[in-house]
Amino acid sequence: MIVTLMNLLRACWRPSSNRTGSDATGRQDGLLWYKDTGQHVNGDYSMAVVQANNLLEDQCQIESGPLSFLDSGPYGTFVGVYDGHGGPETACYINDNLFNHLKRFVSEQNSMSADVLRKAYEATEDGFFSIVTKQWPVKPQIAAVGSCCLVGVICGGILYIANVGDSRAVLGKHVKATGEVLAVQLSAEHNVSIESVRKELQSVHPEDRHVVVLKHNVWRVKGLIQVCRSIGDAYLKKQEFNREPLYAKFRLREPFNKPILSSEPSICVQPIHPHDQFLIFASDGLWEHLTNQEAVDIVQSNPRSGSARRLIKSALLGAAKKREMRYSDLKKIDRGVRRHFHDDITVIILFLDSSLVSRASTYRGPTVSLRGAGVSLRSSTLAPYGSQM
Repeated sequence: MIVTLMNLLRACWRPSSNRTGSDATGRQDGLLWYKDTGQHVNGDYSMAVVQANNLLEDQCQIESGPLSFLDSGPYGTFVGVYDGHGGPETACYINDNLFNHLKRFVSEQNSMSADVLRKAYEATEDGFFSIVTKQWPVKPQIAAVGSCCLVGVICGGILYIANVGDSRAVLGKHVKATGEVLAVQLSAEHNVSIESVRKELQSVHPEDRHVVVLKHNVWRVKGLIQVCRSIGDAYLKKQEFNREPLYAKFRLREPFNKPILSSEPSICVQPIHPHDQFLIFASDGLWEHLTNQEAVDIVQSNPRSGSARRLIKSALLGAAKKREMRYSDLKKIDRGVRRHFHDDITVIILFLDSSLVSRASTYRGPTVSLRGAGVSLRSSTLAPYGSQM
C-alpha cells in the first residue's frame, strides 16, 4: 500500500516534460508549470511554479468571481501561495479548504473583512489538525508537516493581505513625480532569521531560554524550523503530538504547555489607488535570489504576458550564478537533486486595472479558478512522505 501511495504522489506532483497543447490550464516544460496570462475581476494575472523538491511542496491558487456562497455576495479576486515544509500534505489541504472557509464566513457576514481572514485561517488549521489526529495512529509523521500561507484578496476596491510564514507580497507602485515604479512590501514575515521576530517569540516564551537556537549559523525555533508561524506543524503546537512514534529528531526533551508556533496571520488592509500597478505574491524561493525592487523592475519593464515565468527564470539564473554553472545545465538537473540549488518557487502576479477596481463589486466577470501545476491532491489521499522516504 505504501508503494501505491508513493506512486500516486509521484504521478500527481511531477510536472510532465511535454508542453500541453492548450494554455487553458497552463503549460508545462520539464519542472516548470506556467500560465502566462489570464484575466481576473480586477485586471490580468500571470502564474508560474517550478519544482525542486522530490515532491512539490509549494501549492497556489487564484479564484476570481464570487467571494461568498450567496448570489448577492461580493465579487473579487483571491490569491493563495502555500509553501509547504516536511511534505506537501498541509499545503495541499490549504489549497483544498481555505478558500471555501473564506466564502463561508463572507456569506455569514455578507462582506469581506480582516475578521473573515482570521476565521478562515483558524478553520483551516483546525481542519488539518483533525486530519493529524485521525492519521496519528498509522502515519504519525504527518504531525511534522506544515505550510506557510500567504493570501491576498481584492474586494470592493480594498486589498487584504494575510500571512503566516516567510512568503511575501510586494506592490509595484507608480510614483508620478519621478516616473519610477517602487517596490512596497505589504506582508509581515515570520522567520526567526529576522532579529525583531526572534525577540517577539522570546517575549512570548520568557520561560524558555532556548525557544530560538543558532544551529549551523541558522536561527531556528527549538533548533528545528525557521518560521514561527504556520498552518500545521502540530508537533510544535500540541504536546500530544510531540512524542513517540514521531521521529526522535522532532521530539523535544522538555514538555511544553502552550503552542510554540502560532497560526495567527499578520493582516494588512488598505485601499487600492490608481497608481498601484501590480502585486507580486511569491514563496520565499523567489526572494532568496531577488530583492523586492529587482522583482518589480523586471515586471514593470517587460510585457505582462509571461511575467511570472520571467521572474522564476531570473531567480534560477541567480541560483545558477551562485554555483558558477550555466542556466542550461541547471535546467537539466532533476527534482530532488535540484533542491540543492534552489527551493520550489511559486509566483503569482496580479495586474491592477484601475477602471475595473473602481467598479468594485458591481463587476461580474470573468470567473477564474486555477491552481498552480494544474493538479490537486484531495485530503482523502493524504499520505506524509516523511514516513516513506
